Amino acid sequence: MQNIQAYIDLLKAEVVPALGCTEPIAVALAVAKAREVLGEEPKQVELLLSANIFKNGMGVGIPCTDTTGLPIAAALGAVYGNSSDCLEVLKGVDDKVVSKAKAFVEEKRVSIGVKKDSERLYIEAICYGASNNTSKAVITTKHSNISRIELNGEVVECSGEMKVGDNENTGSDSKVVIPLTVSSIFKFATAVPYSQIEFIHKTVEYNNAIAQEGLLNECGLMVGKKLKELVEKGILCDDMMNSAMSLTAAASDARMAGSDLPVMSNSGSGNQGLTATLPVYSVALRLNSDDEQLARALVLSHLIAIHIKRYLGRLSALCGCVVAAAGAGCGVAYLMGGGEKETVYTIKNMIGNITGMICDGAKEGCALKVSSGVGAAIQSALLALEGVVISSNDGIIEDDVEKTIQNLGDVGSKGMTQTDDLLLQIMVSKK
Repeated sequence: MQNIQAYIDLLKAEVVPALGCTEPIAVALAVAKAREVLGEEPKQVELLLSANIFKNGMGVGIPCTDTTGLPIAAALGAVYGNSSDCLEVLKGVDDKVVSKAKAFVEEKRVSIGVKKDSERLYIEAICYGASNNTSKAVITTKHSNISRIELNGEVVECSGEMKVGDNENTGSDSKVVIPLTVSSIFKFATAVPYSQIEFIHKTVEYNNAIAQEGLLNECGLMVGKKLKELVEKGILCDDMMNSAMSLTAAASDARMAGSDLPVMSNSGSGNQGLTATLPVYSVALRLNSDDEQLARALVLSHLIAIHIKRYLGRLSALCGCVVAAAGAGCGVAYLMGGGEKETVYTIKNMIGNITGMICDGAKEGCALKVSSGVGAAIQSALLALEGVVISSNDGIIEDDVEKTIQNLGDVGSKGMTQTDDLLLQIMVSKK
């Protein structure tokens, strides 16, 4: 088999730990880097953000703070954080740091604006020092990609693809480009030596831990916890679908509420990482699948999500749980004996079903969308195993699954541009 290492590098580059919602955490990362370059705690921080970053950071909980939104994330980056920790930049935050950051916000030392005509993922953090020095850090393309650094207007580094936090978790290169197809992904996931993909079990270790927090505590909307209670009361069935929905939603509940537990993200999104992992794990538990079967299903799920996300882009008006849940559905189909054909059927069923679910920012309500995506994924997989697939006569579905995925990407990245603008207008007008 060719490109084994390339697939492994891709997984390690795109499935990485993240502490907190990735948009505000990326903001904290940019500010922390600018502060480090400045060499002192800034007296003022200015942020210029793409509309999608702004939208996804407005209402989400920030770890350890009992506070939501971008100002507190920026303030934490200004007073704390090591940029080498990448998307775990806020690990180790304590009450003293949080109090200092809250004071930073209350003193109106953070200003935030939307940068027009920028790429969808754009963060520009400017720190102003007491000694009249000014520093700038810019993140583009990926949430962890600090592509430009300036000090007093002079470029310190401008690589376009500069990676931070380079370690065993983030892979050897932040820009791993290999041709992907559903067929090549399935062949890799099912044939690669198990010893080379055992690391994927880390996704379960991280993501199940935060799911248990959501099930045990009153986090966010408590979607996962309440679904579990409805099963225990006999109102809902104790079946494969409800178990997977409850577990995954609970993880999203905890994460969106500001849990201080990291998650394994996928393509820059923690909720996508949860959705690509936990339904597969939940079904594996019910089927008594062994570790190797689970690992292969997880690899299939995460790579399918990465593949579809390449067409859609990291941020769009289309909810990423559609993408990640499609991957999860493929993993579930594999665990239940499905082959490449059933994988294709599952993807088509998913794209023909819940395409169009909007992303109106990261928030507690994301847990509901995650649970809907998981339910649709398992339904799509079960129907695929019964030979049911949406016809190419329907909507954006094509005979060729790759063309179907491309159509989904066009809908989300091109067709919903005006939707994205309208969503932002609605959300900003509420503040």
